[in-house]
Amino acid sequence: MVENNPRPNPDELLAQVKAEEELKKRGKLKIFLGYSAGVGKTFAMLEAARLQKGERDLVVAYVETHGRPETEALLEGLEVIPRRRVEYRGVTLQEMDLDAVLARRPQLALVDELAHTNVPESRHPKRYQDVEELIEAGIDVYTTLNVQHIESLRNIVMQITGIWMWEAVPDSVIDKAAEIELIDLPPDELLKRLKEGRVYVPDEATRAAAGFFREGNLIALRELTMRTAAVRVDERLRAYMQIHSIRGPWPAAERLLVCISPNAQGARLVRTARSLASQLYAQWFAVYVETPNDVRLSPDERNRLMDTLRLAERMGAKTVTIRGDSVATAVTEYATKNHITMIVVGKTQNRWRKLFGVAVVDQIIRLSKNVDVFVATAEEKPVKQERSPSGRLFIDWRAYLQALLLMILATLLGQAVHSFFSPANIMMIYLLCVVVTAVFWGFGPSIMACIASVLLWDFFFVSPHLTLAVEDTQYIFAFITLLLVGLTISYLTTRIRQQTEAAQGRESETATLYALSRTLAAVVGLDSTIRAITDSTKETFGLEAVIFLPDAQNK
Repeated sequence: MVENNPRPNPDELLAQVKAEEELKKRGKLKIFLGYSAGVGKTFAMLEAARLQKGERDLVVAYVETHGRPETEALLEGLEVIPRRRVEYRGVTLQEMDLDAVLARRPQLALVDELAHTNVPESRHPKRYQDVEELIEAGIDVYTTLNVQHIESLRNIVMQITGIWMWEAVPDSVIDKAAEIELIDLPPDELLKRLKEGRVYVPDEATRAAAGFFREGNLIALRELTMRTAAVRVDERLRAYMQIHSIRGPWPAAERLLVCISPNAQGARLVRTARSLASQLYAQWFAVYVETPNDVRLSPDERNRLMDTLRLAERMGAKTVTIRGDSVATAVTEYATKNHITMIVVGKTQNRWRKLFGVAVVDQIIRLSKNVDVFVATAEEKPVKQERSPSGRLFIDWRAYLQALLLMILATLLGQAVHSFFSPANIMMIYLLCVVVTAVFWGFGPSIMACIASVLLWDFFFVSPHLTLAVEDTQYIFAFITLLLVGLTISYLTTRIRQQTEAAQGRESETATLYALSRTLAAVVGLDSTIRAITDSTKETFGLEAVIFLPDAQNK
């Protein structure tokens, strides 16, 4: 039996048409990918360009030959754009002249070393940003890249080589490449070239071989490069099939979610999730759940959280911030609604939480049902954290002292009326004081008030008086009930207080954004717009704001 093809979704067709139009306007990026310096990426790029010399208008925007004669020979007959010379700290450095290439407007530009960091005060801090501008201008680009400079793989490369790569290219740039060509060379051949001085200059070869260029490192990096190239080629193929509505044997669509938090393990979790998503060909999401407790995050924690979310965005994730009372509940509900098949969460480091079984990881596993949960290790260097205001609720001795004084006043009031009321009625006075303490001074002082209320009620109002001994055993049940009720009231009152503060904070943010939007809609001209933004920033944060604009040379 042959099934009829379902009717195409008009929105999907429109999105496909728009995607095709955008691709036609942009230049195409081709990356020559290798696992190390010396495997022949630049040589292969120049060879590929020479094959198109008569068919396309091409220029050499920037190529680094490292003094290799065979590479320099391939430059003969190609138009080379003169490099831009920049004085920096008394040294003359050479960079690609981006403006000259844009003015020349070739069909194809050769740009070596995609991960390169430009000289300070350049228009873009990174060369991949120069390449993006060329592509936006409709110029095709050939470029070279080593696998260790891909953002999501830096942790893996660190584990393999013990060396942290400071220069990195966001995965989003790699994902936009029209083609990735793997440039491969067996490790023994590369080591032979190194000894012959064809990779680095001879006086640096020995030191390089003793560090990065170990055979085990090269074998592992080679395998990582092959896997990365295979994943990117498959992603490109599937994207092509989607754009052109080609039906095929589609695999089950994996969708991955990584839980983000303000702690120091966030960056590593993001890279782990990106690596898993690449291996599974999965769309992935970076989700942060803002609970009422998070309203009081310290500035360091907020900055670290924003850095982690930006890192996930650069690696191609869809970043989402959702609000909820429970992280586990909010994450699992979002996973269910968005058809997530795997949740990545960091391993809990707090031993007390493990002991009492209240770790977020355990809650997510319990609530996840049909969703797989991947618990990732996250060994990061300890980060000194600024104590947040929420932590100060438990060490604010003035609050504890005020709560204790309130309990003493409750006892004095009870002494004044105990001849008119039974001990059970006097208990209500203490419960009222517990509620007041939770509302005004927080959870810690309210717990202390609960315990103090039980002890004071027993000592002064339960027979025999002025002793903690209990004559009637039924009062033991009353003590336990008073303690549990007091703790429950304290917790619920504190949660309501936190939720109220969170709601007030969101209301303030919404009101500020609304006021700013109305102001921007009314102003005319750049100066008025800048003044409106800086005034709004000062009013909201209490800080002076400065806006930097490009000059006449767009710098």
